[in-house]
Amino acid sequence: MKVLVIKTSSLGDIVHGLRVITSLREQVPGVQVTWVAQEPFAPLVQICAAVDRTIIFRRRNLLRGMSAVLRELKTPEFDAVIDMQGRFLTGLMAARARTRRRIGRTDCREGSGLFYNERVPLPAAGRRSHALDILLEFCGAFGAKVELRGPPVFRAPGQPMMDLAGLPQDRKAVVMFPDSRREEKCWGGFGELTKMVLRENPGCSVVWAGDRLLPFPGGAAFPGRFFNVTGRSKLTDLPALLRQASWVISNDSGPMHLAAALEVKVLGVFGPTDVTLYGPYPPGRPTNLAVCAPGGNLRLLGPKEVLYLLKKADPAVFGMHQISS
Repeated sequence: MKVLVIKTSSLGDIVHGLRVITSLREQVPGVQVTWVAQEPFAPLVQICAAVDRTIIFRRRNLLRGMSAVLRELKTPEFDAVIDMQGRFLTGLMAARARTRRRIGRTDCREGSGLFYNERVPLPAAGRRSHALDILLEFCGAFGAKVELRGPPVFRAPGQPMMDLAGLPQDRKAVVMFPDSRREEKCWGGFGELTKMVLRENPGCSVVWAGDRLLPFPGGAAFPGRFFNVTGRSKLTDLPALLRQASWVISNDSGPMHLAAALEVKVLGVFGPTDVTLYGPYPPGRPTNLAVCAPGGNLRLLGPKEVLYLLKKADPAVFGMHQISS
């Protein structure tokens, strides 16, 4: 069975979609997947074992990029098309594809519902459902159970973008992602939290990662224990980096969702976004934690509160010493 998946952005949502397709392929033998993704996120899709072919949507030049995708969709025939995005442009892509089944979301927007002949229902909690629970309903359209079946598998990239050889191999590091594509979701306490973790836990090392270079002025004080690979870590590096982490601490961002997908211990820092809808999935798993800023204001969340939560969750890594001032 040939299935076209349209999920063009963003990184966290694409990770959710990869988890759903991994579950679908585990339950329905013989599924072949073609995926449409925007250019910045396509590299992760390309190395996912659940995806056979990736069509890259280059949105910078919208007209040219859209035309290129529609041309690629003109020839192959699919048994079903899944539009996980639910927007006008992705609805157009679904309409262009040669198929008898065009399956969309009940909560689709921008008139995209006009392009579908099937829609999956919302979960029991309706629009207050977690983003991944909403996408999992697509499994039901193929007679599969609406549940996850194991973590997604990622192939090693042909040529790693980042040299991981300098990172600690004798012990797992705490990996932090201090950045987010949306400025209002960026917590400013990662620097102080890093210093506190390194000061209080001599056996611990910390790695900062992300695609945008972020300086950490205190790094020289912790030689051999602090590693800053921001600006050098690419999407295709992340699965390998996350797998060697003892914990991942991140803003509400794609790497947080990828860590949860790989079943790595993760703490998400939340401000204006709703943790019920966008927190690490599944909620309630002991390895998936979240801390919410008072009133949704990240400026009101201090590093002591975050470190205290980490110490309670994993004293073996963070220790139970008194939190320093």
